Amino acid sequence: MPESVLPAVQLAATAALVAWMITGFTRRPGRWLRWKMFCRATFTIVSLTGTKDGRTEPVNVYQYLSPGSFLVGPPQLQTVISYLTRSGRYDRIDGTGRVLSANGEKPLEVTDSHVVL
Repeated sequence: MPESVLPAVQLAATAALVAWMITGFTRRPGRWLRWKMFCRATFTIVSLTGTKDGRTEPVNVYQYLSPGSFLVGPPQLQTVISYLTRSGRYDRIDGTGRVLSANGEKPLEVTDSHVVL
């Protein structure tokens, strides 16, 4: 095999792989990206405020998840909120945000420590 063929094949394979990966980020109707990890996941983007003894402070739900967790769906969000109120850290938690899934985007509210879709 000539010496110039191997680099040409490597370059063509690399270009094909990069093109395939880029097309994975193109939009499809009703989908967040096209990778299965993103298409089938349901997660929330939410801003929370915790109240304790009349004082409020922002709540970071990721602080109470296992390391490496980055997708928090509504059930997991409710679990963290319930834990924080039952443990006495907060009297109540409120906030607003969005739920993102393969079905699109929907509003989300946290009212008196309950997730409401």
